[in-house]
Amino acid sequence: MDKLSEAKDFLQKIGISDQLQTDISAYTLLTLANVSSDSEWNTASNNWIRIHDVLGFISKHYGKEYAENTRETIRKSCMHPFRDGALIEDNGKATNSPNYKYRLTDETLYVLKSYGTSDFTKRLDAYHDKYEKLVDKYASKKRMKMMPVYINGKALKFSPGLHNELQKAIIEEFAPRFAPHSECLYVGDTIKKDLIKDSSKLSALGFEITLHDKMPDVVLYREETNWIYFIEAVTSVGPINPKRLLEIQELTKEVKAGKIFVTAFPNKATYKKFSSDLAWETEVWISDTPDHMIHLNGDRFLGPR
Repeated sequence: MDKLSEAKDFLQKIGISDQLQTDISAYTLLTLANVSSDSEWNTASNNWIRIHDVLGFISKHYGKEYAENTRETIRKSCMHPFRDGALIEDNGKATNSPNYKYRLTDETLYVLKSYGTSDFTKRLDAYHDKYEKLVDKYASKKRMKMMPVYINGKALKFSPGLHNELQKAIIEEFAPRFAPHSECLYVGDTIKKDLIKDSSKLSALGFEITLHDKMPDVVLYREETNWIYFIEAVTSVGPINPKRLLEIQELTKEVKAGKIFVTAFPNKATYKKFSSDLAWETEVWISDTPDHMIHLNGDRFLGPR
């Protein structure tokens, strides 16, 4: 068999479902193992790789070209089931991070390196004997990386990453100081895009529920003052500049509550990068100095316009 066929055979033997034993999943396995067409399986390794690396490896070592939009197929049809089955692990970064990577687990690599040898069946049987423990081990490892966050009195978890760390600070540090007794109506996670979404209350307030990429990162509502806070968490992109302000205003044109627009930054260095882009009549909050805010123009401090 050629390497592609051998990779499919390995996936079948280790327990990947028939419908997932495709060319792209086999190529993904070969990339994860760093096994080219003229390599031996005993040279396999488990270095960290990105989704984009799969396309480059296939092109370089197997002469097969896949379009850039194949990356989502690789993520959903290869990496996700491989990870669920404890064949691979990720490095715990936010999924939208350029440094989000995957690698074969040590246990999978141990079996894979023996493929085609007399040791393969023995190692494969041992793998299957402890399969459930492996699944639990890697699932627990991933759970341990999740960040606890208390939203509306409930304990939830954010996936790891700078953006979610800032969102956690907005809810746990900004809200008690500057939006006391407020309720979180919307917040996304870098993995679960609508971790909290109170569609009925948002609609009742006149908010147009739309695509995730149009939603502000965090929406808070303070009933006692009838104020609604639209907050963007900025670690690398996305401040409330004039264009974004108009966009949110268009989405909320039916909202009668007082509107407050806030850009949150993790530190002053990040704020300085975007300070010239920020829209007038908006607010700035910096999480490493949580007791203070920056008010951009106007005759009043924090309050709806």
